[in-house]
Amino acid sequence: MIINDPETLAALSAAFGRYEQALVRNDLRMLDALFWNSERTVRYGVGENLYGFTAIREFRVHRPGGSPPRVLRNTVITTYGTDFGTANTEFVRENSTLIGRQSQSWVRMAEGWRVVAAHVSMMAGFS
Repeated sequence: MIINDPETLAALSAAFGRYEQALVRNDLRMLDALFWNSERTVRYGVGENLYGFTAIREFRVHRPGGSPPRVLRNTVITTYGTDFGTANTEFVRENSTLIGRQSQSWVRMAEGWRVVAAHVSMMAGFS
């Protein structure tokens, strides 16, 4: 298995970039497009556990204003072969010193790269 094949890494990095732009712009259509439309998709958030694409979509639709503005740091994207990869990053939200963490598992489907599992958490009391 090839780890971080340059072409695969570039494609996943671009998909991750589209996700981040959609998140800060609250572009629900793009966020939906980047998640696998399956009941098997999972997203654990800061205060919610979401099982299935529909639950993830409903959470976003009812979250006023979307995600707070943030700055990413220590982002690590790794691909395994040509169709699977992970994206892990820390973030700091605007007007906060708390460190957030985001982990995503991505799979290249016929329609492109899709998040199949995600986890977001905040490190309470750490900055």
